[in-house]
Amino acid sequence: MAKGMFVDTSICIGCKACQVACKEWNALTGEPAHFRFDPAEKRPVAVNFTGNSYDNTGALSATDWRHVRFIEQISEDRSRKRWYFSSDSCKHCNDAGCLNACPTGAIVRTGLGNVFVRQDVCIGCKYCIPSCPFGVISLSGKTGTVHKCTLCNDRIHQGLGTACAKACPTESIRYGELAELKRRAGARLAQLKGLGYDRANIYGYNEAGGLNVFYLFLDHPSVYGQPENPVVPQRRLPVSSAAAAAGAVAIGVAALVSFRERGRKEDAKEEGKK
Repeated sequence: MAKGMFVDTSICIGCKACQVACKEWNALTGEPAHFRFDPAEKRPVAVNFTGNSYDNTGALSATDWRHVRFIEQISEDRSRKRWYFSSDSCKHCNDAGCLNACPTGAIVRTGLGNVFVRQDVCIGCKYCIPSCPFGVISLSGKTGTVHKCTLCNDRIHQGLGTACAKACPTESIRYGELAELKRRAGARLAQLKGLGYDRANIYGYNEAGGLNVFYLFLDHPSVYGQPENPVVPQRRLPVSSAAAAAGAVAIGVAALVSFRERGRKEDAKEEGKK
């Protein structure tokens, strides 16, 4: 039976415990540090500040498989402020663009529904990177292969939950069977709607064939950095192919008409000579 995660952003406190747990369990290295000279210390000091609130990672990458987004909203007169937090990762799509694009079979789906990269088969062709509508996969300059969240593939096949869900102190991230998670999500959405959160919505029921890691947002998905209508690139192919075929037919017809017209003119010239 398919497993997955439900991320309730309404109770995320931005503590980043999930990021730390993901790093620790998967033995992921830190991002390369930037340095500035500290006059007090009289030596270069490593800094990784993005300048975007308290976000020190910025995006998902080959060594950051989980990213806590900090969304600060401040009114023009600065009288109203609110923060949104969202723990982001691979969505483990049912219609996975990365898996569709992989030419070597390095990206696979297991019986539990999670999608992961077989490092011993990946050739680093990068076809999967533009095929993900969520910008999840990244190439590692160190290994020459692509990396992303595996949904703790090693843990879940031993009956354990994901490291991020285990570490979350508010249970904003829950791991389990999709049917039960969706039931819980529906109840929570109804509760929030009743409390006046009119923009609250579930993201992931229909996107990319359905997401095995889905979210409850308090505002539009774009506010949380997610595409409003993600399209798996391969789904554009039938439309593109039909357009190309129609174009080819139109060019062929135009060429045939031109050829016949030129033939008529040449015949007329021959008749004139006679």
